[in-house]
Amino acid sequence: MILIDPQLKAEFTQTAEKPPSPRSLNRFLSQAQSAVRLKGEVNVLLTTDSNQCALNRRFRHKNKTTDVLSFPATTDADFRDNNFAGDLSISLPVARRQASEHNHSLITELKVLILHGLLHLSGHDHETDSGEMAKKEEKLRTKLNLPTGLIERVDGRPKTAKKKSVPIKIAPELSRSRAS
Repeated sequence: MILIDPQLKAEFTQTAEKPPSPRSLNRFLSQAQSAVRLKGEVNVLLTTDSNQCALNRRFRHKNKTTDVLSFPATTDADFRDNNFAGDLSISLPVARRQASEHNHSLITELKVLILHGLLHLSGHDHETDSGEMAKKEEKLRTKLNLPTGLIERVDGRPKTAKKKSVPIKIAPELSRSRAS
């Protein structure tokens, strides 16, 4: 379920910009959850930079805002029985800046962030794995028709298809070594 922070709602009333549609994001959330094979309810909070910074400080001990935070459900049986997968928190101002930097819409950026967060909720961690999450994210982005993902941006190198090495035929007169 997509939730919009009341402070963000106030921000949108002061600008001409329309808030993202929870309906279309909920549709994507359901589609992405199926693609990730993550069962259970997921709540996604779209929030302000200051609230995201407070969450990041409280739970990760980092005093700065960030684009997406994931909070996987505890292994406590009470939560499992209630079919709860976890929560995501997304800074809408960060998402807006990143959308502008990568020349796509805010909705597209929110989808990229939701997919990334869902992978974390499903147990993936790009900071400790050997590229498994990056591979899965790339595959799912293609399936869900999304642009470059977060891991690629952080790594600083775009993922491209590997080129096949083609043997080069050297002319016989060039392949002989010249004696000097």
